[in-house]
Amino acid sequence: MIPKIADFGSARALSSDVAEERTSRVVGTSGYKAPEYASRGVYSLKTDVFSFGVLVLVIISGRKNTILDKRGDTVGDLVRDAWRTWKDQRLHELVDPLLGERYEAAEITRCAQVALLCSQEDPADRPTMTDVAAMLNSENISSPMEPKQPAAPIHGCADIDTTSTYVGRSSRTIDITITSSAPVSTTVRIILDPEV
Repeated sequence: MIPKIADFGSARALSSDVAEERTSRVVGTSGYKAPEYASRGVYSLKTDVFSFGVLVLVIISGRKNTILDKRGDTVGDLVRDAWRTWKDQRLHELVDPLLGERYEAAEITRCAQVALLCSQEDPADRPTMTDVAAMLNSENISSPMEPKQPAAPIHGCADIDTTSTYVGRSSRTIDITITSSAPVSTTVRIILDPEV
């Protein structure tokens, strides 16, 4: 009864002096692969952070993370549903019904928030695994980081070159992710003047 996280048959070594690398052969399970890796073959230390976040959400919910490939989905339905229930303070709706009432709401809240931080679309928004361990080991999340809303999938067909734009807004930044049916995604960050 001691769970183990395994299946690293496709693991790649990342040089300690390189922030990220690219591969032409993308492998892995759909729904667990980081968006930048799945679409462009770019991997870094933050690639596994995304996968860990999805895994934690799967453990909490008992659900798979389904990616809608033909609709330009980058994070999956489980990540979007978890973000909505976290934002609306309805995380009890995300919890696997098989758990019944045998869980602590504060633990689920902490684990879900950390998982959502890990499964951010932009690798720069994801914490390091050292930070993740610290957040999971503390009673309260000491970081005021709040997970950003995941982009919605494109409504349409992948056979045509459709484009979707997601705009996330906070008090200081606007994140715009442009995704098309081509295997390329562009993220633009605009930093707003705090006076405006």
